[in-house]
Amino acid sequence: MKRLPDILTPCEVAIVISLTRQLRYQVFFLTLYSMGLRLGEAISLQVGDIDSQLMQVHVRNAKGGKDRLVPLPKRTLLALRYYWQTHRHPQILFPGKDSQPDSLIDKGGIQKALKRVITECNIHKSISPHNLRHSYATHLLEQGLDLRSVQTLLGHNSLNTTARYTRLTQITRKNTVEAINQLADSLVLKWECSS
Repeated sequence: MKRLPDILTPCEVAIVISLTRQLRYQVFFLTLYSMGLRLGEAISLQVGDIDSQLMQVHVRNAKGGKDRLVPLPKRTLLALRYYWQTHRHPQILFPGKDSQPDSLIDKGGIQKALKRVITECNIHKSISPHNLRHSYATHLLEQGLDLRSVQTLLGHNSLNTTARYTRLTQITRKNTVEAINQLADSLVLKWECSS
């Protein structure tokens, strides 16, 4: 029997992002959640993958070696631009901290930062970066987005893989881009209030 993943509520997602200590991880967690990306997909995002004209992100060489396009919420674009100003790397969206010019953000650092904030928020669920992707899918289904659209967004080969989220929520039809922007816009982020 396959276990169902732990899901954060939208309120918990907002608290986790808001209370994350470093901007790099705040923006990284927002990116993971608001686009439903796998950890490796978000780590390897390049500046050129962001299309602000069409408001979409080109996810390259994802699971199974496939590419896909995912809608880019306005709020996530603004956060990515703000964060990019802090490092201005010509290619990499989430560069590493070490002296290597083209190193990527550390996977272990991401996992530790999430674990720390989950503990500090007193959330008693088994949460890893991948659970932000599970939460994204579940929340979109709760908003009424159809299963086939969620399958496409997640890059699943089989509808059966996506269908397991139906055990966590009810489904109806809704506009994909509107649902994703609404999802990102509904987060009350502490760090936005202070500026």
